[in-house]
Amino acid sequence: MPAFTLSRFPQLALLGLLSFTSLSASAQADAVRRWQHLDLKADGVPGISADRAYRELLANRKPMTVLVAVLDSGIDSTHQDLKAVLWRKPGEIAGNGLDDDQNGYVDDVRGWNFLGGKDGQNIAVETLEQTRIYGQYKPLFEGKKRKSLSAADQARFDVYEQAKASYLKDLANENKQLSMLTKAYASNTASFGQMMQALNTTRLDTALLRQAARSRPDVPSAGSLYAFLSRNRFASTDEALKGLAEAVTHSRDRVEKSLNPSYNPRPLVGDDVANLTETGYGNPDSQGPNASHGTHCAGIIAGVRGNQLGADGVAGAVRIMSVRSTPSGDERDKDVANAIRYAVDNGAQIISMSFGKDFSPDKAVVDAAMQYADQKGVLLVHAAGNSSNDNDTGLNYPSAHYLNGQDIPNQITVGASSRLNTPELAAKFSNYGKQTVDVFAPGVDIYSSTPANTYSTFSGTSMAAPVVAGVAAVLKSYFPQLTALQIKQIILQSAVPYHTKVNKPGTQKLVDFATLSKSGGIVNLYEAVKLADQQTAAVR
Repeated sequence: MPAFTLSRFPQLALLGLLSFTSLSASAQADAVRRWQHLDLKADGVPGISADRAYRELLANRKPMTVLVAVLDSGIDSTHQDLKAVLWRKPGEIAGNGLDDDQNGYVDDVRGWNFLGGKDGQNIAVETLEQTRIYGQYKPLFEGKKRKSLSAADQARFDVYEQAKASYLKDLANENKQLSMLTKAYASNTASFGQMMQALNTTRLDTALLRQAARSRPDVPSAGSLYAFLSRNRFASTDEALKGLAEAVTHSRDRVEKSLNPSYNPRPLVGDDVANLTETGYGNPDSQGPNASHGTHCAGIIAGVRGNQLGADGVAGAVRIMSVRSTPSGDERDKDVANAIRYAVDNGAQIISMSFGKDFSPDKAVVDAAMQYADQKGVLLVHAAGNSSNDNDTGLNYPSAHYLNGQDIPNQITVGASSRLNTPELAAKFSNYGKQTVDVFAPGVDIYSSTPANTYSTFSGTSMAAPVVAGVAAVLKSYFPQLTALQIKQIILQSAVPYHTKVNKPGTQKLVDFATLSKSGGIVNLYEAVKLADQQTAAVR
């Protein structure tokens, strides 16, 4: 039988196991699932010491509730670990078709969706920004020579050439990926079918395969299939095929939609894309058609702690506002800007932003929204990106600087770390940057909520950013007098420095982990609370 194959997508990534030799099997599994909350000294794991902070520093304190906006793909409002902590807007009556509070958004009880139309339809997949730029400028510049153009057109031509190169590279890679995944799905389906026939069963789960590995020497592949499912935490081959089928669908959407210049879902929204000052478009469906990513990020921040369900969030006293601005594909600058302003205007104190892209043609409008958030004292937490790139020299938007080169003072940019204090400490996919990435946080194999009361393990700087947003929310809830800039300063100053020699992301070159970010460390709630205590004691 052919080898059993997985995709490279984070939700299907191979999951390594920690060694907690003093713990029972169930306790070990629980520790692996919530490793980001653990402590390096107490548990031997480079987590954020959240459990220790609650146990030793926060147990007898009363927090105030903090509002965190999650700008993402949407959040499942019925999830058992989230429904109790989701924001509900006062003064807005659900479903009456009226803008009760006169803010320009009708029925925005749970948040807002800038990717939907007034008729209730929603965009699920968008084009990439390089696809949009390539499609827009190709009729103008294809076959032209730069020196023959005006100065203004030369600048646009340069952007076009960069976008074209990126687009063609991505398209070639995705076509290759789609072919590989399609073949893997067919191969595994055939292999699993042969195994079912050999074992005279209609379903292959780990219990049956473990037994067959011991008692059926005539079916030697049973053992390797059992190992494959166990290693990747699949309960059955049906579950494995479902994950692979989702990966195939995602890849096909990338080829046929995200990387297709002729694909344009935006008329569904009904706004004027070119009008960057337009507001009020969209609909109140803050969950959307695929809320997996957003629900996962929300759970990392605020999954109900200690309820024995699924996964604990970092922050306890918190409400989550869902602002849907991020489809599969690239978000539009106009939507990001409006999403930030919506969150600020509706009381968000912290905004978590787990998205990014390589091009930002309307960055000025995003910069203006970030400046607005700064003026209102709102902290922005942004994922550094998953391209193994140095953000000091590469492009990743929203960037750490305004167009004029000045730092964005109220933004924290976050790289992803793993649970292993080894050369693998820096996630191999994570972007980094001594000048542009502020801090690292757990972002590999993070277990959190997904739609329909399920839980999944994802990896990405998308997971690391909400960890930091959760830490910021804890600081704000227990030390409400702290400003956004003070919280940022405390998070960076209290980050635990690591001088572990690690593989520079995307390479096998060993570098000092401390050189990959401004702080040189991993965010730590215990140390952050201690520092906040020290800084606020003088004014109490």
